[in-house]
Amino acid sequence: MERHEVIVKIDRVSVLRQGRPLLQEIQLQTKIGEHWALLGANGAGKTTLLQIVLGMLWPTEGDVWVMGHHLGEYDVRELRKDIGFVSNRIDSYLEQNVQAVDLVASGKYATNGNYVTPTTDDLKKAQDLLCDLAAQQIATRPYALLSQGERQKVMIARALMADPKLLIIDEPCTGLDFPSREHVLFALQNLAQGTIPQLLYVTHYPEEIFPGISHVAILKEGRLLAAGLKQDVLTQKMLSEAYGLSVSLHWQDDRPVVRVKHDSLQRR
Repeated sequence: MERHEVIVKIDRVSVLRQGRPLLQEIQLQTKIGEHWALLGANGAGKTTLLQIVLGMLWPTEGDVWVMGHHLGEYDVRELRKDIGFVSNRIDSYLEQNVQAVDLVASGKYATNGNYVTPTTDDLKKAQDLLCDLAAQQIATRPYALLSQGERQKVMIARALMADPKLLIIDEPCTGLDFPSREHVLFALQNLAQGTIPQLLYVTHYPEEIFPGISHVAILKEGRLLAAGLKQDVLTQKMLSEAYGLSVSLHWQDDRPVVRVKHDSLQRR
């Protein structure tokens, strides 16, 4: 893929369900080499937008291109071979009693850890991916016995087995304690510095936007508030508007630190 090649293009996309707008006139374009965070409160439209990009939901209006393919004119099953997807919704479908390394290897074949016997080369690649994520020590442990943070690393490594051109990571830190969250974010930071063409990281929390994220898109009530370089988008004014509260913002180690101003809580 050429540098600056467009990976995702969303043109005036709207989604209506039972007369209710879930997305309204979304316009967004991402290019290879950019790593994006999709940020917003509950109900902002993040999940709906993900479903559009993955070809799981069709817009009521507008057009979507993913890696040059116009959705609706291309087999989404073929398209998904170039997209890695990590979500807690996948966790329950994965075989619980296989070793972590075998589950990672299953990502090459899009299985849940059953039915396919990985080759020696598959297992070597799976081991290397776990090592890249600082998770080599869990390779031979059953998936069922892993902590939530370790499971996230296995799912990320599994998604990378097929060498995706786009890696979508949907709220991986949900339910994690502080140290586990930082381990996952550190692993993703290392990944962003590697060869993955593009990350799309979805979160409710600005503090999870790690240094490797270059661009941010903020959604509120189905509308795109802002999109662009993270330092331009993540401002006190924009975050206060997105979350409906007055917040303070400062940067530490290239990560945003956001606090709600107490007087805005008292006014609610």
